[in-house]
Amino acid sequence: MSNLKEEIRNNLNKLQDEINFIFAQGRDTVLSEVTVGQVYGGMRGLTALACNTSYVDPYSGLHIGEYTTEDFSSRLPEEIFFLLCTGKFPESDFIGKFREDLNQRTSVPEYTWNLLRTLPKDTHPMTMLSLGILSMEKESVFKKEYQKGIQKSQYWEYTLEDALNVIAKLPELAAGIYRIRFGDGNLIPHNPDLDWAGNLANMLGLPNSGKDFSELIRLYLVLHCDHEGGNVSAFTSRVVNSALSDLYYAISAGLNGLAGPLHGLANQECLKFILKIDDRYGDSLTEEEVRKYVFETLDSGKVIPGYGHAVLRVTDPRFTAFMKFGDTYCAENNCFKITKKLFAVVPGILKTYKGGKVANPWPNVDAVSGSLLYNFGLDQFDYYTVLFGVSRILGFCAQNILALGLGQPIIRPKSVTNKWIIDKLRER
Repeated sequence: MSNLKEEIRNNLNKLQDEINFIFAQGRDTVLSEVTVGQVYGGMRGLTALACNTSYVDPYSGLHIGEYTTEDFSSRLPEEIFFLLCTGKFPESDFIGKFREDLNQRTSVPEYTWNLLRTLPKDTHPMTMLSLGILSMEKESVFKKEYQKGIQKSQYWEYTLEDALNVIAKLPELAAGIYRIRFGDGNLIPHNPDLDWAGNLANMLGLPNSGKDFSELIRLYLVLHCDHEGGNVSAFTSRVVNSALSDLYYAISAGLNGLAGPLHGLANQECLKFILKIDDRYGDSLTEEEVRKYVFETLDSGKVIPGYGHAVLRVTDPRFTAFMKFGDTYCAENNCFKITKKLFAVVPGILKTYKGGKVANPWPNVDAVSGSLLYNFGLDQFDYYTVLFGVSRILGFCAQNILALGLGQPIIRPKSVTNKWIIDKLRER
């Protein structure tokens, strides 16, 4: 862990030098103008945040540091967390030492299990994940040290401790939620010889779990780990932590945002769409039948789930990475075959449908991820967002560690009333 801390410190020094240069060159430089439409439109397109973990390029997709999806998709989640925090990949000996450190932190408190077992049987798994993390808040190292009176420059170090404690417990917690909510309630113990993703895959206890399923979970956790700082979950987590609420509060808040239908449920909707096609046509499905179904969907005023993206103007590289996995491990699965047929016809249809109004007709990561999970017997749709959350917590932690290390203040934008805007318009 000392190596990780030292590399984070080096990254913070580099980032602070960049900020000093930016301020010296033009602290009052205007980066973005706000329109009335943006004020009422969810601030979409407004440049108003600094995030140094990742960014999304419209034509090359997600970058973590300077690395593209293709560069990091084969890595372990442990390496991705290091990359998010430091901007570089770790040395080869990091994983073994990091795993040893995490293995000392994995145990979920019994009081958390008692809480989760007392919830109604139909409680949503995301509620359980959020509550599970929030229940452990009293363990926060940051909170205990803050109450002693630590220096502001130390905030990130104790937040890192909280991050490692949460990350270490996530496989056991997330798998336990699945076992309680959808299984027999018996928990499968953590295996210190497995990596982070391998433990999660193993502790779910699925009949089809094995090396292939572990590889899918590894890929899933890597590809969903971060996506800039302005999405609902990351921004919520950052706002909460900016008030110096500890990481347990911030992670729980971010997960609550991720649970919303407009954010973290997209892959469920994509899979449901695929299963409807499968129910209608079965194994004999042709591309022409897919075309017919797509046009029926569009003509009814609905969208094709999994196609289009707020930023991307090309096929999501994360989709491409999942498709490569599917071609290797799931080629004969009917849902995956349908996914491939949709990819073959949907972009062409969207390019021309009603004059080609769709800005991005290409698939995003959600268009395929659900069908791959389904192939391995993970058919409880409500659980999919938990996996998304486990992955995205890596990004929550890294973003908040860096923000505190750079001394970023509480986030407090100005709000205005309709009357204020009307008066402003009349002044023109």
